[in-house]
Amino acid sequence: MALSGSSNVENLSPHVIRQVTKEVGDLCSDPPEGIKLLPSEEDITDIQASIEGPSGTPYAGGIFRIKLVLGKDFPRTPPKGYFLTKVFHPNVASNGEICVNTLKRDWKADMGIKHLLLTIKCLLIYPNPESALNEEAGRLLLEQYDDYFMRAKMMTDIHAKSGRGVKESREIDENCPSTSGSNTNGPHAKKHAGDKKVLDKKRRDKKRTLKRL
Repeated sequence: MALSGSSNVENLSPHVIRQVTKEVGDLCSDPPEGIKLLPSEEDITDIQASIEGPSGTPYAGGIFRIKLVLGKDFPRTPPKGYFLTKVFHPNVASNGEICVNTLKRDWKADMGIKHLLLTIKCLLIYPNPESALNEEAGRLLLEQYDDYFMRAKMMTDIHAKSGRGVKESREIDENCPSTSGSNTNGPHAKKHAGDKKVLDKKRRDKKRTLKRL
């Protein structure tokens, strides 16, 4: 899913731009577990990241790309959050919009980007059917959990395990100035290579299964 929009750099104060730039740099050099930033060199307000699906959930094994849209009144008002990777989740609308209290009434100006990213990751572990944007997912979560789990896992297998997310994650170090060129031959690079082999095998198995249907 692509989400277009114009830059808000010209609408933000120099102080806010410096603050966002610093936090982006900090997140690049010391990212939270399972979250990696995908910074834009052209637009600092284009905040994108990849989130690894938490284990024990139907999103496990997937890599989900998300986007935060900083408005002209940020940080007084919260940014809007979107999943760019298709996901079956009660709190994610068909256009990818995320519904979570931290992005609405519970927002505080000093929360920061890291807090938002962690909140979105937690939403994959603890969905809230009471504020559902996807009513079908919310109903299944409450009434037929096994069906919800199977549906969400199927969407994860199709859209979040295509290998695209892995490629994006491997490009992060090149885009982050603080980590550019590092660990290219280290254990992280080997792990990514191993992940890609596993995903390639799963795609081949899935294609064989679909051919039999």
